[in-house]
Amino acid sequence: MAWYVLYTKSRTEKAVADRLRERGIEVYCPLIKTKRKWSDRVKLVEEPLFRSYCFVNLEEQQRSRVFAVSGIVRYLFWMNKPAVVRDSEIETIRLMLNETDNRHITVENFTSADRIKIKSGFFSDSEGHVINQQGKTLAVFIDSLQMVVKVDLSKTIVAA
Repeated sequence: MAWYVLYTKSRTEKAVADRLRERGIEVYCPLIKTKRKWSDRVKLVEEPLFRSYCFVNLEEQQRSRVFAVSGIVRYLFWMNKPAVVRDSEIETIRLMLNETDNRHITVENFTSADRIKIKSGFFSDSEGHVINQQGKTLAVFIDSLQMVVKVDLSKTIVAA
C-alpha cells in the first residue's frame, strides 16, 4: 500500500481526516500546535502542518473510496500520476512533530554557504547549506528535501 496525497477544501483537513478514519481508511494529517490571539485571549490550537493536504494509505484500486467523504477536492498528481509519499517520509514527519525544541540556545553567526547539520526540532538530522541569516533566523537549503527552510536558532540546535 502506498501513501497518497489528498487535496482538501480550505480549513477542512482535520474534519476530512476524522471522516476517513470513521470509514476505516488509514489517514495522516500532521498537526502543529500554535498560539492564536483573539482580542480577549490567547489560545493554543492545533492546525495542519500542510494546509489543504492529508495523506491516505490505500491500495491503488481503492483510491476512489475517499470521494465518499465531503471536503475532498482531488488527489495531488506528479507527472500525470498520483503523488506517492514513501513510508519513511511519513515516519520522518511524525518524528519531527514529536521532537521537543530546546530553549537554552546560544546564537551563532553563520556565513552564506556554511554547511550545517540540524540537531533538534522539526528537521532534526537534516543537512544543508546556509543561504542567509537574519538575527536568530537562518535560511537553510536542505539537500534531501530540495527546499529552503527557515530555522529559529533560539529553538533549534545546529552544528557547523
